[in-house]
Amino acid sequence: MIDNLFSVIPRSTVKNEQFSNLLKRPGLRIERIVSTGQCSPEGFWYDQTEGEWVVVLQGAARLRFEDSPEPLPMAPGDCIDIAPHRRHRVEWTDPDQPTIWLAVHYAAD
Repeated sequence: MIDNLFSVIPRSTVKNEQFSNLLKRPGLRIERIVSTGQCSPEGFWYDQTEGEWVVVLQGAARLRFEDSPEPLPMAPGDCIDIAPHRRHRVEWTDPDQPTIWLAVHYAAD
């Protein structure tokens, strides 16, 4: 069966982000995340044991890294590899349109 990354996109009135696992294997997880204006709670930082490569497919967002003074704007096609334990947060996602992320979580060496 073929999946489509742009199917079943929630409206901007959805309260929570939507996480969908697309593929899961030992040491690898690929997920689609749909944000509709959500961001990380104030003071919260992701501190993951695995690496994460993420790309914005649609919409817009800003990531903030604890070790960087300015947020990183992300637009469609922008991608970044986040090293394990590099503390980061989602500072902002566009409230006027869904932001669709593709995230690849992988085991650290």
